[in-house]
Amino acid sequence: MAVDLSPPNVTRLTVLQGQFKVSAGPKVELSTVLGSCVATCLYDPVVELGGMNHFLLPEPPASHNRGEVDVHYGVYLMEMLINEMLAYGARKDRLRAHLYGGANIRSGMQQIGTANAEFARGFLLRERIELVREDLGGVSARRVDFRPASGQVRCRAVASSDAPEVTPQPVFRPAPRGEVELF
Repeated sequence: MAVDLSPPNVTRLTVLQGQFKVSAGPKVELSTVLGSCVATCLYDPVVELGGMNHFLLPEPPASHNRGEVDVHYGVYLMEMLINEMLAYGARKDRLRAHLYGGANIRSGMQQIGTANAEFARGFLLRERIELVREDLGGVSARRVDFRPASGQVRCRAVASSDAPEVTPQPVFRPAPRGEVELF
């Protein structure tokens, strides 16, 4: 039985595979459970705004249709999260990041977790976003609870059976909300 450790009056929003969420609410907590997937928690301390994404794979294969956005890939979810935060007043030069997940839970399988972790670190480095904290790799699943307005994060190991399977969920295609700025 799962125990809710959130303080009273906190709204917990779950971020599933292929999703991202942004909030400035001081009583909002974004949560996810990760195995080989990676979650990026970004926040802008000046405007007290943050967001989390949860990606399944780093980048699409070369055979992928480049004109199609597939939210299972980090390359798209990172851009979508950053753009959503910028739309709500964040500035890229103030963004701070936390990275979690990237475990290789199933021995003998492809090292998907390692590839996800390497992609996430490289993306932040290329985009000049400061990496404040990371808990990546290993063989344990993790539960991450992130307070987007303050940038506070709690990460703890959980049973690997609690981690979502590495299978793409139905593709969620958000309605167009204007122009997308690629960095």
